[in-house]
Amino acid sequence: MSASSGPSLVTSVCGIGLRNPVLAASGTFGYGVEFEKLVDLNALGGFVVKGLSREPIEGNPPPRIYETDAGMINSIGLQNMGVRAFVSQKLPALAKLDTAVLANVFGYDTGDYVEVVRVLEDHPGLAAYELNVSCPNTSHGGIYFSSDPALLGEVVSAVKRVARRPVIVKLSPNVAAIEPLARAAEASGADALSLVNTFIALAIDPHTRRPRIGAGFGGLSGPAIKPIALRLVCQAARAVKIPVIGLGGISTGEDAAEFLIAGATAVQVGTASFWDPRSPLRIARELAAFLKQERVADVSQLVNTLKL
Repeated sequence: MSASSGPSLVTSVCGIGLRNPVLAASGTFGYGVEFEKLVDLNALGGFVVKGLSREPIEGNPPPRIYETDAGMINSIGLQNMGVRAFVSQKLPALAKLDTAVLANVFGYDTGDYVEVVRVLEDHPGLAAYELNVSCPNTSHGGIYFSSDPALLGEVVSAVKRVARRPVIVKLSPNVAAIEPLARAAEASGADALSLVNTFIALAIDPHTRRPRIGAGFGGLSGPAIKPIALRLVCQAARAVKIPVIGLGGISTGEDAAEFLIAGATAVQVGTASFWDPRSPLRIARELAAFLKQERVADVSQLVNTLKL
């Protein structure tokens, strides 16, 4: 590392080249194009578009977001325009970007996931798919893909049969143990994992005695979940050989460094983008400053260096 060049942030995840390891997370960055006047999208390590389903979804009743101590509860209800509208209205502009664009994909049975990916396969502009498996499988009595290794393996295997791009599986923290799910995803062909998704939570208005979120329960994110997310990322990274992308409460460069030390190859920034859409760029700069301070020449040298 020369004094002039500084540490290198260039990295890759399952063959996807990234100018830095800090991506904007799904659900917090729209379809990306909405932020192009606020953020230099090409300076990002990459970003994940909001979840895409086979058909459009209107989402949950308001209120959908509630600020908590050191965090946020949301219950958007996976509102999105549907995959076909996305490929016609949003993807052409995204395809012109010089950064990694990932599509988050979800469904309520295996066929939903396969159909969304099949549609996306016919269009350029995406680097990979991120499967949101925190959904109930309506074909199996509402069991969540994210909590059943067999169901998880089924959906990952089915998507891998139609996907030419890398498949990243986004795991839920709402499970008894993360390792069996991580191994099931890997065994079924996942190219990488991302974790964690939000924690199921409840906020109550004591005056009305009603939930503060229209749908009742919501997903807790933000700095409050970071220590638990770090533990789960560490456990998952030690359970598999495929790369792990860490997320959960990252708001500074040192937060990002902690996830890399725990075993993540890259990170995603979510809730921080709500109060500052430029957070991923700032966090990448702060990560570079941390590496320089620690005399680490390349960000890859930080990965999986936790002394447990």
